[in-house]
Order: sequence, then structure tokens, then C-alpha cells
Amino acid sequence: MNFQRGKKHEDLEMNLVPLIDVLLVIIIFLVVSATFSRVSELQINLPTAEANPQQEKPLIITVDIDASGHYSVNSTALSDPNVASIGEALRRAVPDGKDPTIVINADGNSTHQSVVNVMEAARQENFTHITFATQIKSGS
Repeated sequence: MNFQRGKKHEDLEMNLVPLIDVLLVIIIFLVVSATFSRVSELQINLPTAEANPQQEKPLIITVDIDASGHYSVNSTALSDPNVASIGEALRRAVPDGKDPTIVINADGNSTHQSVVNVMEAARQENFTHITFATQIKSGS
């Protein structure tokens, strides 16, 4: 029974525009994700490190300063506590052509001036490597 007389039936068509839109979005997604997967696969050649053996031990000169201001260079006590005699003792403790490291062991109650005297004597003798000995507090 055809109740709609006079009306023509239109042929049904499938609309392909939304299907094409969805497929283009999927293709773009696949291309972008494929690009990122290539970036995450970097080939890295890590460098290798080799330590050179230490040629020789550095020359260390120890200068001790007690609380009363008495100096000793490499356990040899100095009779005159002025900058010139400290410099002379440092020069005698160094073999020719060596660049020593001077370690200052100063008592906690020694004066700042006594430490400055050792530093000035080292400067006058052109010794540039100076360090200070410290100790860790016990019970802390």
C-alpha cells in the first residue's frame, strides 16, 4: 500500500564527507605520532673516560702555629717569628724548581696576625698554593 501518492521516492545516498573528515584526522594523528617515535629513538655514543696516573706526589710544606704564636716549618721550630724568617724557612724547605702546597695548621686560639704572617711570607717567596688544615668537632 502506497499512501503517499504522487510523491516520488528519492534514492538514499550515503554522505561520505564526515567519513573523509574522520579519516583525515586519523591520518594526521598517525603521522605526528610516528614522527615522535623516531625522535625518541636517538642513537647516542657515550664518551669514555680514562684517568691519567698521578705523575708524582705534590710537595707539601706544613707550617704549625701554636696558641702563643710560635711557628714551626715541617716540624722545625723557628726562633724568630717575623715574616722574613718564615719566608727563609719556607725557601729552605722547598727543593729547586718545585711548586709546593703550604698547609697552615693554626691553633684555634692563635692570632689572625700569625696566620697572615705565614701567608705574607708565602706570597713574598712566590708560593701560590696555600691551604688550611681543619678538624671535625667531636660530639656534633
